[in-house]
Amino acid sequence: MNDKHIQAVLAVLKEGSITGASRKLFVSQPALSQMIKNAEQNLGAPIFDRSSDPLTLTAAGRLYVDAARQVQTINRNLSSQIEELRQEEFGVIRLGLPLQQGMELLPKIYPPLRHRFPHVQLELLEQGSDIIEKSLLQGTIDIACLTTTPRREEFVYSLIHREELVLLANRKTALARRIAPGTPIDVREAAGEEFVCIKKGHSVRTLQDSLFISREISPAIGLETDSIEVGKRVTAAAPVVMICPDSYTVRDRENDCGYCIYPLLGAENTRHFYACYKKGLYLPRYMRGFLEILEDLPRQNERRNSDGTSQ
Repeated sequence: MNDKHIQAVLAVLKEGSITGASRKLFVSQPALSQMIKNAEQNLGAPIFDRSSDPLTLTAAGRLYVDAARQVQTINRNLSSQIEELRQEEFGVIRLGLPLQQGMELLPKIYPPLRHRFPHVQLELLEQGSDIIEKSLLQGTIDIACLTTTPRREEFVYSLIHREELVLLANRKTALARRIAPGTPIDVREAAGEEFVCIKKGHSVRTLQDSLFISREISPAIGLETDSIEVGKRVTAAAPVVMICPDSYTVRDRENDCGYCIYPLLGAENTRHFYACYKKGLYLPRYMRGFLEILEDLPRQNERRNSDGTSQ
């Protein structure tokens, strides 16, 4: 396989057209078309179905792209291995994580990473989980931090945190005045409260709606948002309640945040927080160290909670 042919095919696949791909690669359309034709001649079969708009892969094209990505992974691994032999302290970690989780995670992992590997750069892809998974499959990022269910055979999953659902209740709500903070409760205790909710399509909303159905309640929903951080701030300011994963409340437990936090009984959650990377990916020393930093997060939280309790 020719590297230029691989780049041309993957660019056309991503952009959906020769025109868009030529702009991305800074080559002329005729030159790019010729590269695609050369790749197809070498393969002995068409790679793209040119009758579709955007362009789609033929069956042979799908095989070509799968093999091309494997070749790219092999080349990246070789480059990483050579680089590590030369100088293990320098490199780049391409990290994918949802923006809201980044707000909680990055302040905890960036300082120790800078301390251990001061010459390693952290490049972020802050997108939704679906985009991050696709980027990990395509090899455009090295490591992903996701709340997910391990389901892809192509990934290695390292459990960072088992997420549980909690209910946040503004201190002025009847629930907060009735029940001491930290008390495990059934969501039916909040049936009479107004809820701030994450919008449909998010895993938290799916779990919440399933919980409502199982408990046969239909609480009033006053506000829907795509952002857990927005929901938390509204809950701190207004007499409402909200359901969210406990990993978003670690810092809140240390401060007077305006609401009480209650573990939810009977809220079964199969999605937990993992660090993921593709099987077969070569991990230089600094990437292995970064994974160690991620895996140490639960112990950091335990130490933080212990210090807070002792004080």
